[in-house]
Amino acid sequence: MGRYLSLLILLCLWQGLCTFGIVSNYVLPAPLEIAAGFWSLLTVGMPPGHLLYYHIIYSLYRVSLGFSLACVLGVPLGLLMGWFPRFNRSFSPIVEIIRPIPPLAWIPIAIVWFGIGMGSAAFIIFLGAFFPILLNTASGVFSVSPILIDAARTLNASQKDIFFKVLVPGALPSIFVGMRVGMGVAWMTLVAAEFSGVKDGYGLGFMIMTARDIQKPDQILAGMLVIGLIGVIIDWLFRAWESRIRPCI
Repeated sequence: MGRYLSLLILLCLWQGLCTFGIVSNYVLPAPLEIAAGFWSLLTVGMPPGHLLYYHIIYSLYRVSLGFSLACVLGVPLGLLMGWFPRFNRSFSPIVEIIRPIPPLAWIPIAIVWFGIGMGSAAFIIFLGAFFPILLNTASGVFSVSPILIDAARTLNASQKDIFFKVLVPGALPSIFVGMRVGMGVAWMTLVAAEFSGVKDGYGLGFMIMTARDIQKPDQILAGMLVIGLIGVIIDWLFRAWESRIRPCI
């Protein structure tokens, strides 16, 4: 209970400042107004008829698609960068040139390549998640102690055995860190990705932008909180998955 006391005090203080007009509700809606906005998103929708859970489903699908592609490409490439120095030297310059480009800067070219819709949104999310996964995986391989590799070679382990039984398990904590960071960045880029255009009219980013267009700050903040809560739940699921899988390797 003590850990939530500071949050409760903050909410009471926030509500009081808004109730007594010290902070304008237009600038920062009170917690009770945000709760009412959340209820409106559930029952009426934004725009009307587009209910919250449909927005969540569409956004989860886009994030899952972009994040899955980032994992499928980022983890193997990161392992190769860590294991083969020549590949690392050849591939690193490409990574270092592309990595600093913000995912948002890719929106115009993504629309040209994939059109407005799922393809361009998933591509932007993929770019946000790919580099944290790639670099953390490579870093995990680099961090494996050479003593373990030498010990495996002394026992006549093949290169395949060293790779799959020494390097991959040793890099696993960093791979999970990269996936958790990548998932966080994927949700951060979601709003911008859906702002680039969605044909179906669903998505949390699209919902927030629609609420902005009609001046509904309570529903904007309610949508932001929904994204934050989903991110916390997904991060908790990653932690639970990691704690279950690591003892098995």
